[in-house]
Amino acid sequence: MTVREGLLLICTLLLAALTASLGVWQLGRAQEKTALQRLQQERARLPPLTLAEFGAGTQASPAWWQRRALLEGRWLPGDTVYLENRPMDGRAGFYVVTPLLLDDGRAVLVQRGWLPRDARDRMRIAAYATEPARVRVAGHIAPEFARLYELGGAGSGAIRQNLDLASFAQQTHRRLLPLVLIQDEGGDDGLLRQWPRLASDVHRNYGYALQWFGLCALVIGLYVWFRIVQPRRRARR
Repeated sequence: MTVREGLLLICTLLLAALTASLGVWQLGRAQEKTALQRLQQERARLPPLTLAEFGAGTQASPAWWQRRALLEGRWLPGDTVYLENRPMDGRAGFYVVTPLLLDDGRAVLVQRGWLPRDARDRMRIAAYATEPARVRVAGHIAPEFARLYELGGAGSGAIRQNLDLASFAQQTHRRLLPLVLIQDEGGDDGLLRQWPRLASDVHRNYGYALQWFGLCALVIGLYVWFRIVQPRRRARR
């Protein structure tokens, strides 16, 4: 085997290994989403968590994730954040996030609902209602907000791409619970709450996995055909 043939074989093996590993990763993502969906369904049958069950600590318990919760307090609309580039039903828009001030002086960040984006002015926020009196908010617990790819560190301002709990606590000087409440129920406030299911796009992961495995098979097949099969056929002739 010449040096050129050796390099070609190494490149083929590396490319095949890379595409196969990406296929395995997509299968793993599909399994993770399916497991989270199953966990959410199981924990949805448990009674809602209350403020007393979260304790006074700053550490979150994994046993809280996907549990239903029922919290009472007052909205802090001055600290509302709009997470952009969040689609719902095929439309671009914002997730509305407002802190809820609780009875013990702490606050919890609530993903209240979704608003459509103005196609002509991305800075314009559609009208919605915020109850000024004491409210009871029902939802489910998440460890953090879903993150989108973003260059740089944590954003700032009312409209931003992502929201980090620790950074937001420093910016607002609020004592935040180490969790996020995704509101599932609400009154006539103008916000939509058709949150995507955790495993709603699992078919995409399976599709991507099939593509990567197909590419892996193609790479190996081309090498075998051009470097093994064809030379042998020519030698026989």
